[in-house]
Amino acid sequence: MISQIIFFILLFSAVFLFSKNARKIYRNIKLGQPLNRSDRPGERLKLMLLVAFGQKKMFKKPLPAILHLFVYVGFCIINIEMLEIVIDGLFGTHRILSALGSFYNFLIFAFEWLALGVLVSCVIFFIRRNLLNIYRFKGIELKDWPKTDANLILITEILLMAAFLFMNAADYSLQQQGAAGYHEAGAFPVSQYLSAMLPESANTLVFIERFCWWFHIIGVFAFLNYLPISKHLHIILAFPNTYFSKLEPKGQFTNIESVTAEVKSMLDPSIPPPSGEVARFGAKDVHDLTWKNLLDAYTCTECGRCTAACPANITGKLLSPRKIMMDTRDRLEEVGRNISKNGTFKEDEKSLIDSYITREELWACTTCNACVEQCPVNINPLEIIVGLRQYAVMEESQAPSSINAMFSNLENNGAPWKYSQADRANWANK
Repeated sequence: MISQIIFFILLFSAVFLFSKNARKIYRNIKLGQPLNRSDRPGERLKLMLLVAFGQKKMFKKPLPAILHLFVYVGFCIINIEMLEIVIDGLFGTHRILSALGSFYNFLIFAFEWLALGVLVSCVIFFIRRNLLNIYRFKGIELKDWPKTDANLILITEILLMAAFLFMNAADYSLQQQGAAGYHEAGAFPVSQYLSAMLPESANTLVFIERFCWWFHIIGVFAFLNYLPISKHLHIILAFPNTYFSKLEPKGQFTNIESVTAEVKSMLDPSIPPPSGEVARFGAKDVHDLTWKNLLDAYTCTECGRCTAACPANITGKLLSPRKIMMDTRDRLEEVGRNISKNGTFKEDEKSLIDSYITREELWACTTCNACVEQCPVNINPLEIIVGLRQYAVMEESQAPSSINAMFSNLENNGAPWKYSQADRANWANK
């Protein structure tokens, strides 16, 4: 009964803490401006199934895609066994689902091969990230905590899968010895070979089996509550994020409604001018972004595919789309802590632009959408960049001289070039 009580306390604490952190993240995302993404549900569902479940965009890079698929499928399916572990932990049973007979044997057989696949894939990922000179794993934004975060999760998954296999190996040995409480159940294609590495003493085997069982379940509970502070939150958020993706063509920009209404009123006097005062043009801080932009920030996997494809970054400019998303998330977390401390947001003399993202980064962007195309979970850094640019131009009248020259030409000549409208066709006479 003592072990059951301990297990119940751990289970309740893990679920309670995760729910508390999940509510904070939901509150932070809701700080964003409203945006309607409820249209075309069938198309959205199909997109989510292809991109989030089917990993469609991952396969632009086949090798990491296959390894990621092993980790994704393996980790998800192996955790089906969590159902059995929870039942066993609460009621003091052992392999309660073994009553399923041959189907249970098949499940354990599949789980073992998947666990081995996850373990090997994570080892390869660890080597790729730390020992190989891969461009997208570099960058100032991946120093310190982000790098540690990635390595921590890989090491954790390796340890969890190793614990699962050695737990089964000890269980298999005890079954072969006919130990009390360890009836024959399951098929062990991998751990049966690991059992040769274990001692023959029944008491020692029971200790190993119980230690690995507790290590595995506590590790899963810890992993659950590590997610909200980790880039691996995408394990959960990738599904809603892809469902609420922008369905319009990538090159189609969203105009500011108040500006559009003003222009229409100027062109057609019969259209009344917009009423009311606009709170802000563009985005200065995370409050001015849409809730989908903030969901994007929390969903970012920090994989770097966006940055590796960015022509500005490749040519040595300061812009990194991955950093844009990481900075947005960091600022949103800071705002969330401010609200938790004060009950409401208290001005802290900081903003997303300047305090986190520099003007040089913003104006280095070519708006080519390469980052949007490459993202495996349909994140859109460009929307954030454009929003911050709009604020800089429309609220502060601050833009690079080349941009200001273009604006002047548009105003005076109706085109980005310095030639007058009357001279546009001169090239045809040469």
